[in-house]
Amino acid sequence: MKQCELLEKTVDDLDLSNIKVTEFKVLPVDFQTVKWFIKKWHYLGDAPLNISLVFGLYYKQNLIGAMIYGSLSMLNTYKKYGDSQDSIIELKRLCCIDKTKKNTESYFISRTLKFIKNYTKYKTVVSYSDPFYNHLGTIYKASNFLHKGFTAKSKVIKWKDKFYHDKALRCKDSHNKLKPFTYEIKEALQLGQATYIYKPPKHIYCYEIKRKNDEIPRSKSLQYNQMEFGLT
Repeated sequence: MKQCELLEKTVDDLDLSNIKVTEFKVLPVDFQTVKWFIKKWHYLGDAPLNISLVFGLYYKQNLIGAMIYGSLSMLNTYKKYGDSQDSIIELKRLCCIDKTKKNTESYFISRTLKFIKNYTKYKTVVSYSDPFYNHLGTIYKASNFLHKGFTAKSKVIKWKDKFYHDKALRCKDSHNKLKPFTYEIKEALQLGQATYIYKPPKHIYCYEIKRKNDEIPRSKSLQYNQMEFGLT
């Protein structure tokens, strides 16, 4: 049995619904650490593009939550939220095991926002809630994000029970050639195995990172003090 399968089985047996969130620890990790967890516990089941920061939520030695931040999915929209692309980061993935207290996700978010404030230069965090999946942004509201309106409705491709942006039809490799996956989707559309559908507008939520005028983020190259960050 693979290591990730062993971890998955262990997590499935956990019931933390009576455990205080302050007993959970938040750690910056690499994507490979949470890849299996995202696949199992996030409703999209895949990794986003352009990953910048990854965090794991732990109870003792068990990974019970994962969060991924990265650059904006729609880069040309940055002017709506800040003065430059480099000042904005998007919360792209967030998931936890089912049997935890209701405030687990908001606690998880709050700890990562503290990290962003102390160790990066980002000024704004943006995230989206998708009503197509019955997500209205309750967690973001509980985390003091502000509702900033809605995106436009989107046209996506449904194929094999997954949804793909139509830009998947234009994905190219490093040699400027269409990727094999692109040809597969095009063929599926021609054969009627894939279809276009319209999804409703998403809710937009923003969180402004507040720093004092003379407050400078600490260097990311340092071995950050985990006790100070509240990680241990």
